Amino acid sequence: VQLQASGGGLVQAGASLRLSCAASERTVGYSAMGWFRQRPGKEREIVAAISWSGSSTYYEDSVKGRFTISRDNAKNTLYLQMNSLNPEDTAVYYCAARKIFYGSIYTRADDYDYWGQGTLVTVSS
Repeated sequence: VQLQASGGGLVQAGASLRLSCAASERTVGYSAMGWFRQRPGKEREIVAAISWSGSSTYYEDSVKGRFTISRDNAKNTLYLQMNSLNPEDTAVYYCAARKIFYGSIYTRADDYDYWGQGTLVTVSS
């Protein structure tokens, strides 16, 4: 399984971006997925996670109310809508998927088996 993340860029504070993560296999539609980010000098951290069906979601506290994770299993694609961006959101964003089918919410990087290459989001003040 290959994951291709896209949608990053350079924006000003307050702007919005939508990240996409396209999966090479339809079977990813049966797997829980997540978005992680790695800020400069920091370890990789969970941003948001979604169950395989999309019925359950999780958000890290700092992005609650600003970011929305969603998926379109018919298109094998995961999304992260990011609104009200601020400079602290500057990071490389990674999408991830589990190998095991079904499942709900997973927040640890070790829970995931497949990773996208990362897309850089830079927010200027």
